[in-house]
Amino acid sequence: MARMRRQVWAVVLATVLVAVVGVVVALASRNDAASRGGDLGTVPSAGESPTARNVVTPTPPPTTRPRRTRPIVYVFPVGGCKASASQSHHDYPASDIFAKVGCRFVAPVDGRVDEVTRVDAWDPKTNVGRDRGGLSVSVVGVDGVRYYGSHLSAIAAGIKPGLQVRAGQTLALTGKTGSARATPAHLHFGISWPTAAGKWWIRRGSVPPQSYLNAWHDGKTLSPVQAVARARTAYGVDRGCRSYC
Repeated sequence: MARMRRQVWAVVLATVLVAVVGVVVALASRNDAASRGGDLGTVPSAGESPTARNVVTPTPPPTTRPRRTRPIVYVFPVGGCKASASQSHHDYPASDIFAKVGCRFVAPVDGRVDEVTRVDAWDPKTNVGRDRGGLSVSVVGVDGVRYYGSHLSAIAAGIKPGLQVRAGQTLALTGKTGSARATPAHLHFGISWPTAAGKWWIRRGSVPPQSYLNAWHDGKTLSPVQAVARARTAYGVDRGCRSYC
């Protein structure tokens, strides 16, 4: 009988010991999780995924503001002198801007230098069309339009095809080269669309420039882009010089 009692007490003590060890282990686990920032014992609400609390929504990147583009500025192509632009031109669209020799021919808009002629090859006996302009410079603006000035007396150092220029930058000086030798000094000014090099019959002028010159002279902004596009469409296929060749 005494032996049976000892066995019962042994079982009871063993059971109590196991329970105590379980409590100690549970407390140790809770303390370890708390030290790591865990959230033990929290029961997800109805319909909530047990892992939903660990989902982090990324912060969207800041919206990039569109880059501001510099507005296109146009300037009158003769600077530093009194100048007067003709309101008509013979045979094809252009303007003769009368000014004394040595006035600044400036880029009428930001752009790049297109073609440069530094040699006056005009001969009055033959009057070849490609040589009538004498010394000349053309610029293709950031607006996609080509601007041409000729009868120049000198071209500024460093002016060459591909050079980036700004509106108002000096390109050359006005003069009387080419077919202007026997006329008052002036800048022949033409507006056209860009072409391959050497197509002087388009480069010399394809759109009447008078309204634009008048606006720029008065400090106003007036773009020839649409007029040039219409003229290019109306011109059609280019097969060479059509008049006053």
